[in-house]
Amino acid sequence: MWIIATLIASAAQTARNAAQRNLTVEIGTMGATAVRFLFGLPFAAAFLLLWSLISPIPMPDAAVLGWVALGASSQIAATALMLVIMKSRGFGVTTALIKTEPVSLALIGAVVLAEPMGAGRLAAIATATLGVILMSGTDWRSGGWRAALTGLIAGGLFGLSAIGFRGAILALPDGGYVTRAGTVLVLGLLAQTLVMLVWLGLADRPALQGIARHWRGSLWAGFLGSFASLFWFLGFALTAAANVRTLALIEVGMAQLVSRKVLREGASRRQLFGMALIVLGVGALIALNAG
Repeated sequence: MWIIATLIASAAQTARNAAQRNLTVEIGTMGATAVRFLFGLPFAAAFLLLWSLISPIPMPDAAVLGWVALGASSQIAATALMLVIMKSRGFGVTTALIKTEPVSLALIGAVVLAEPMGAGRLAAIATATLGVILMSGTDWRSGGWRAALTGLIAGGLFGLSAIGFRGAILALPDGGYVTRAGTVLVLGLLAQTLVMLVWLGLADRPALQGIARHWRGSLWAGFLGSFASLFWFLGFALTAAANVRTLALIEVGMAQLVSRKVLREGASRRQLFGMALIVLGVGALIALNAG
């Protein structure tokens, strides 16, 4: 079940990222970031309301809300950084860069928590890092290193969001995996919607006006985002986040297909080789952690 859920989530997220990429041009980075939350919440709430007719919804406690806050805030920041990279590096390249999230988390653990790395983990990190360098471009003076660093940070933040939402699902006092996933999804989207509305109202009102003008595209992106998140959370409810994120590497291939066939974006042999190294290095790192 978690494999099916992850594959559905990966496909839906690839489509949502493409929709958000197009909206970035029209309403800006923060406006496009807000869309997935503002327009995703009604769909998630409708699903949970219908599901409550079958199964009672558990009441979240302080621990659940704390985990949700970690997941929601990390996801907002990660989404914004992802859209920034897409402006200059393309859809397929950006997707591969943000899939370095296990590498970022391993480095954070080594520096902050003094966790031992080991030769195998160092080799996996070096492989993925080489892939990032190859994909970021040859002219580092033109900002290639910024794209690589931003991609690593975004990947780490997406990893933190997965940890936060997985923690919230496990912290709920009762309910089946569908109930837990739906409840945490609504809580997360509600928090993210409130944060983004306050931010845009204070700092970027033109983005709110742009969202209103492009409501059709925003509605589609919001639906895809909510749909993808529901299946991500179902996966998190059924197995460890590391297992879900390992299988989610399939997004790199999906994104490259969309990039070439739909968005008409090219990729050099160097970038394709870099993507392969990232997938190899991240996959090896997760396998070592699981072992």
